[in-house]
Amino acid sequence: MRNFRGHRRWRTCCTLTTALVSAAALAGCAADEEEGVSKPSVPEVKALHDALPQSVKDAGVLRFAGDSHPPYRSVGADGTVTGIDTDLQEALGQVLGVRTEIKIVNNLPAALQGMLSGRYNGFNGPVQATAERERQFDTVTWMTSRTSYVVPRTGKADISSAADLCGKQVAVVKASIVEGQLEKLSKFCTGQGRPATESIGLDDTNATLLAAQSGRADAAGMTQAAAIDVTESQSDKYEYVTQTEEQGATTDNLALLVPKEGGLGPVVQKAFQKLVDNGEYRRVMEHWGLKDVMVDRPVLNIAGEES
Repeated sequence: MRNFRGHRRWRTCCTLTTALVSAAALAGCAADEEEGVSKPSVPEVKALHDALPQSVKDAGVLRFAGDSHPPYRSVGADGTVTGIDTDLQEALGQVLGVRTEIKIVNNLPAALQGMLSGRYNGFNGPVQATAERERQFDTVTWMTSRTSYVVPRTGKADISSAADLCGKQVAVVKASIVEGQLEKLSKFCTGQGRPATESIGLDDTNATLLAAQSGRADAAGMTQAAAIDVTESQSDKYEYVTQTEEQGATTDNLALLVPKEGGLGPVVQKAFQKLVDNGEYRRVMEHWGLKDVMVDRPVLNIAGEES
């Protein structure tokens, strides 16, 4: 298991999702935030601003969709969104010379449909770059990840590895990377002569975690980055196990998606490359404890490139 710890102690209480936050936890967050990462300050690249679609230049803003998914997006009681998304998107906006906004949606299908209908310009995942998605969207891969499963410490099921999920109920976000990885784990189980896993599809990570906490599910599936975030902030309640290659796991290319129509994708990829070149990308990733899942360069439409 990769070590993502060591850079994020200051913010653990602030990553508790709204559904699970107590009043006492909220009261302690303000002081912790003062120790947080400073706001990005990167120069605008006029050539990239000029290359933006005219509709974006006229609006002066890039609108992103995003579901509630710590540590990418944590939604506070007042609706404030914090996380990797806000840090990276603000930096991208500075490079492109526009503001950025995040609108919280219920699930991945809502984000994809919202982009295709023109309500949003992009979605930062975590979503896998696939050949099928690249028919409608440009993908900019900016990190990799594996699938993990968060398990309540008080749960009745004895789960010390992903193999122990055979025959168990696992809550996952519908149409997500994790749902596909759980299917591979289930095939591993049946191939070993053990019962298949049972998938419970829900709208977002909050819902999967609540399902595990309430006993509706034995575990909640999520990206490894999200699992680390949950277990660090609530170590007394949860632990996690990670799916191995033997169990069907693959390293996922996680991407920012924008609709192909309009030509925004190549511009965003070049802006992301500027963040890599000037060190802002590394600064944000290290701050959130994600150094080990960084990419060397943001790749445009990696699924097509690999094929």
